[in-house]
Amino acid sequence: MFDVIVLGGGAAGFYGAIHIAERNPKLKIAILERGKEVLTKVKVSGGGRCNVAHAEFDPKEISKNYPRGERELVGPFHTYCSGDTMAFFEKRGIQLNIEADGRMFPATNSSQTIIDCFLQETDRLGIKVLKNSSIIGITSLDGNTAKGDYSWAIKTIRNTYQAKKILVATGSNPKIWELLRQMGHTIIAPVPSLFTFNIKDERITGIQGVSTNANIQIIPSKVNNGKFKAALKKYSIQSSDLESEGPLLITHWGMSGPGILRLSAWGARILNELNYNFSIKINWLPAYHEEGLLRQLQQIKEIEGRKTILRTKAFDLPKRLWGSLVKAAQISDTDKWADISKIQLQNLAKQLTGSTFRVDGKSTFKEEFVTAGGVDLKEINFKTYESKIHPGLYFAGEVINVDAITGGFNFQNAWTGAYIAAQAITMELTHKP
Repeated sequence: MFDVIVLGGGAAGFYGAIHIAERNPKLKIAILERGKEVLTKVKVSGGGRCNVAHAEFDPKEISKNYPRGERELVGPFHTYCSGDTMAFFEKRGIQLNIEADGRMFPATNSSQTIIDCFLQETDRLGIKVLKNSSIIGITSLDGNTAKGDYSWAIKTIRNTYQAKKILVATGSNPKIWELLRQMGHTIIAPVPSLFTFNIKDERITGIQGVSTNANIQIIPSKVNNGKFKAALKKYSIQSSDLESEGPLLITHWGMSGPGILRLSAWGARILNELNYNFSIKINWLPAYHEEGLLRQLQQIKEIEGRKTILRTKAFDLPKRLWGSLVKAAQISDTDKWADISKIQLQNLAKQLTGSTFRVDGKSTFKEEFVTAGGVDLKEINFKTYESKIHPGLYFAGEVINVDAITGGFNFQNAWTGAYIAAQAITMELTHKP
């Protein structure tokens, strides 16, 4: 018998349980975790460094980083945002460092620091952490919490527990989504988000490890133009939403980096509809358009006529990438600026500002698997994170249809939802007779 049972021993679950216990230490709280370890996703996040949050403190601006949930999160972020997250960890002796791109990491650069913090807090506050407790049933008992009755029965593979309130923070767990669907909730079918693009192309063969800032745009391939347009309409997405500028990394299997990952998040549903077969158009020099760059190349041709094109440092591009694009423009290693034709110049301008690559498949981004999908946002009260269908049932984290680009935003969704749900739960249990 517990006052509150938290389903899921991840970031949102621990954060919610800690805030509930802090507000009312008398409440009996348990966290149920299906695995033998807790906080496993925290451990691998940020390459093991744990990208705790992002240094964007304006609620409206930070919400723009959520392809699903942007509109709904503005209000919650006014209640609890990145600054509050920083304060939570600093109060517990954990300094967060802000990197140049806004990402926040513990000063130790170790996710274990965050894990230890949560485990120490649950121990200090008397929160029970029950591992190997895979949930196989959630039943509403229709009790009256005002009289102290228990409203929920949670059946695991080992025991059955009762609780007055439950906080569902199970992340991307298909079994829990199915249980919630059986209870009457609408589950938006999950699809992968945050993945890299598989590309086989001579222009990037042998230059893996090259990284540069680029503008990337998802475009339909010739064979799926109709399907592409239908998907845009189906999900009410503008073509401009499928364009991104940021660091791009060439890999053994294709392309990755923040610019690509951001596109994979915004295009998650459309790319799934296209079975991950589509094209991308890349401007390797985002400050230029094709006509402007062609004029610049013509000026270089006049000034640097005696130099070979391959060895000219004309733009701020990695040397290996420049060489590959020069070759793709049908220009040889020994060609000098004075010797190339107008057509070759045009080819080079096109390669630099509008290279098209065919994408055939995806690869999961490390272990940081994120999905687009979950409990329909229309069925959640975002002032409390309580279910509109079942009073006393609350949500936090990735179990709901909210996901973000990389940079600490998915964690911030977890912290914010868990905090607001914790406040609402505690208010209900503390102030009702």
